[in-house]
Amino acid sequence: MTNTRLPSDKSGHANPRAVDELPGNETVVAVPAPEHRFSLLCNAEGAFLTGAEGQQTHVDDEALWEQEGSDFIHVCSGAKIAGSDARIQQVMRGPHQRPSALLDDFRRQGWVCLPALLDPELIRAIEQVACVGTWSEQRYDRSLTPLLQDAAVARIAVEPVSLWLMRQYMSTNAIRLAHSPSLAVLGQDDGERDVQGWHSDFPYLWGITRKVGGNRVPTQVSGDLVLGVQRNICISAFSSEFGATAFKLGSHTRNEGPPESWGIGADYSTPGYRAEHGLPYGGVDAQVIEAPAGSIILYDARTWHRQGVNRLQAKRAAMLQAVTPMWVMPFSDTSADYRAFKQSHLAQGLNPRESAELEEILLHRVVGPAGSYVIGPQADL
Repeated sequence: MTNTRLPSDKSGHANPRAVDELPGNETVVAVPAPEHRFSLLCNAEGAFLTGAEGQQTHVDDEALWEQEGSDFIHVCSGAKIAGSDARIQQVMRGPHQRPSALLDDFRRQGWVCLPALLDPELIRAIEQVACVGTWSEQRYDRSLTPLLQDAAVARIAVEPVSLWLMRQYMSTNAIRLAHSPSLAVLGQDDGERDVQGWHSDFPYLWGITRKVGGNRVPTQVSGDLVLGVQRNICISAFSSEFGATAFKLGSHTRNEGPPESWGIGADYSTPGYRAEHGLPYGGVDAQVIEAPAGSIILYDARTWHRQGVNRLQAKRAAMLQAVTPMWVMPFSDTSADYRAFKQSHLAQGLNPRESAELEEILLHRVVGPAGSYVIGPQADL
């Protein structure tokens, strides 16, 4: 450590961290927009074309196509299909690498980024919901779940590449959203507002609370079994200055929560804690993943992280989703939001594949000898 001067915040309290330990000094991991990406070809049902005649409802390597002029070449078989083929009802953005290669990275490092994967049209729709960018002068309506504000929220929730990667990483096809998709809108830091401390995400919640039994998953029983993945959607471009999430990448393998010396969530959730103790750790031993708007960041839920500090005048937005195996108790009931969505006009904006996926990830369904049951208060589901 070369600089040990203790800066003061606007409240006059000395920040106990040295300048090079404060947010903004994290190591930057830049993931730029790719120059090349594969294409996904969808039929009228939303299924993905594979080879000369096949189709499937998930995206692995078999769903990838290379565009060649107005035609498409199947990556795995070399089969060719004309862009005018009647089976092609939609051409979707595909990943910049084969899903199998992305999965290798995910398993090796505990996180993976899919840069600029989402269609800009979807991102613009969520910007309007979150009231950022062009709509920054408007106020985000927090009284209504984002799922009921625009069909783009549901379409992003069922994005197929990230769903396949999470299912493979957690070794089960039966995955669920632990809560309805939520938006995190972060305004410019004023030097005084409360900030988020270091923690691990649901269902682990390490660093979140000091209450006895507060940690949902004891550190001793962690290990190779993965109980959760966090999926962060970059609605705004993520950068260190714009309040991108800070991580301790690789910390998921430690089977322990973040150190108290870094400033944990249990402390920073106390109103006024920042004014008294300054900002949490933000030095070079932490990392910030910088990625363009429309990117998807997946990471093992055990990974230590915290919300960034936004130094720009603009508001930045992200869509957050905790994803778990179906046998993990959810963070909250999602059945009411699902029911309201299905009864709204927004449901018409989804194709059959998207509708089926949304039901799969929002309803915690148990199938046994006595039949099929949805866990929740909605008896008709």
